[in-house]
Amino acid sequence: MSALDSADQEAPGRDRRMSLGAHLVELRKRLFIAAGALVVGMIVAFIVTEPIIELLSVPIRTIAAEAGREYTGLNFTTVTSGFDLRMRIAFAIGLLISAPVWLWQVWAFVMPGLTKKETQYTWGFLGAAVPLFFGGCTVAFFVLPHVIEIMAGFVPKGMAQFFDYAIYYDFVFKFLLVLGIAFVLPVFLVALNLAGIVSGRDILKGWRVAILVCTVFAAVTTPPADVFSMLLLMGSMIVLYFAATLISMLFDRRKRKRDEAAGITPVTA
Repeated sequence: MSALDSADQEAPGRDRRMSLGAHLVELRKRLFIAAGALVVGMIVAFIVTEPIIELLSVPIRTIAAEAGREYTGLNFTTVTSGFDLRMRIAFAIGLLISAPVWLWQVWAFVMPGLTKKETQYTWGFLGAAVPLFFGGCTVAFFVLPHVIEIMAGFVPKGMAQFFDYAIYYDFVFKFLLVLGIAFVLPVFLVALNLAGIVSGRDILKGWRVAILVCTVFAAVTTPPADVFSMLLLMGSMIVLYFAATLISMLFDRRKRKRDEAAGITPVTA
């Protein structure tokens, strides 16, 4: 057995250098698999678009019932509007349904070039970011009806209010997306800490700015009159910020102990 064969047996998972053509072939294969999973997810999602549209229309029906606006409703102005709305919803849900497949394809393409520690950090990042994103979407889903109802309250009584389907859907989708991403931001703080860019103490020093940013973000995202929604969003983001700070400080403490055990003297500014 040659030395090269022995080395390959000792490190079977080690990344072997590939040519540019081989990388492109690998990328094309994984893109096809990801696209196929997305199409299947969209087909499945298209079947359940009816109850989703009903769910998204609940705030509109509530406004119509409570405000006595007989002509309030979701407005479809073209022949293909209904189909277009279902396709938009099917794409968004299909993207979520197929997420395990296309995320794995991305991961499988990138993973061979990562070290063992980078792989562990990536798994940890995904394990924290995914539930936080859906947590933010859940908070947004509960806040959304209050936002729509309060904004509709500025329309004079007796007036008709038609919600264009495309604008209404874009508003709902962007609202869920923005809050979902906002809940993931603390994970980026921890990632910056692990990368050695910022320390836990540095993150803690900016707590006043962080609270101000959370307050402004919550105030801008929610209607001025909806104090409950603003406090719920602001409180959730502040709690996540301090949780990220605590985790970063624990990581710093563990790193200091590891350096002390190795006899490494920390560099101070």
